[in-house]
Amino acid sequence: QVQLEESGGGLVQPGGSLRLSCAASGITLDYHAKAWFRQAPGKEREGVSCINRSDGSTYYADSVKGRFTISRDNAKGTVYLQMNNLRPEDTAVYYCAADADLYCPDYGSLSPGDFSSWGQGTQVTVSS
Repeated sequence: QVQLEESGGGLVQPGGSLRLSCAASGITLDYHAKAWFRQAPGKEREGVSCINRSDGSTYYADSVKGRFTISRDNAKGTVYLQMNNLRPEDTAVYYCAADADLYCPDYGSLSPGDFSSWGQGTQVTVSS
């Protein structure tokens, strides 16, 4: 019932920054957890970050800790991913995802199968 749409992707040089947004359209459900995934050609979909609606607690993959920051506007249901100090290995299609009853993990990795709603993705390319 809820459609998620990512925006903010593009081409950026190594060391640069981008801010991704994920907006909801249609009927907005009370999703507890929202997350960002990414997938490069020939690679598995990788969990990047997650945020809990209840308390704002967050999860980050080791590969992005200290560089990416996830945030959420609870009133709008919009999530953001601020990406700093981008590297070529960050190049991928970035997807936002949401689930009604999932809690973000404290450790380990995010599983795409745990999320019920997905956006169509936005391309992020980090290159000189």
